[in-house]
Amino acid sequence: MFTTKWVTGAAMLACASALVACQGGADKAPGAAAGTPTPSGTVTGAPTPTAAGPTTSSAAATDPLLSGKREVTITRVQGSGQPLEISGRLEEGGDTGGRILFVPTPIGGDRYVIRAFGTRDDHPVNDDPSCWQVNGLDIEPELTIGAVVCDQDDPIQRFTIIAKGDGTYAIGSETRFLQHLPGNGLVLKELGNAKLNTTFRFTDKGPADRQPIN
Repeated sequence: MFTTKWVTGAAMLACASALVACQGGADKAPGAAAGTPTPSGTVTGAPTPTAAGPTTSSAAATDPLLSGKREVTITRVQGSGQPLEISGRLEEGGDTGGRILFVPTPIGGDRYVIRAFGTRDDHPVNDDPSCWQVNGLDIEPELTIGAVVCDQDDPIQRFTIIAKGDGTYAIGSETRFLQHLPGNGLVLKELGNAKLNTTFRFTDKGPADRQPIN
């Protein structure tokens, strides 16, 4: 009789242990699924394309003009044909004596720092780069671009350049795109439901082989 009770008790204990184990496994599975990062979590901070915005082109990855090894001029396709220049602010054909030669330098994905140089006239200052940067003192919704000392780790010096497939490009920062507004010039602006109305053409001006000032 003692043996029978012991076996029965052991069996009940085993069943109870199995039940706890099963419940523990059931609790753990949803928790593991809930803790699994979602695809959206892996791209936090990346630009969110809109229906009206341009799509990423794989051509940008192999485009020599976006390799960081060529100097280019940048011209607004819908504009006067005058190249962009930057001194205090990025302008279109302002003729302010600013820098008009640019080197889009990839730092990953469709993101670039855009280095700016003066004309090649053997003046050492023109060979020392400055970089495009979103003007931090501007007030939304329209932001301008200025030139500062280069620091590719600064998020407001990172721009997107997206090939449009017809030799033109869209330029942006985060979810904004560089647009031309009458009376306000070139500004970074959210597209919303509006159509992208400003694209740019890059013209090769030779190798990016400047030797900056030490």
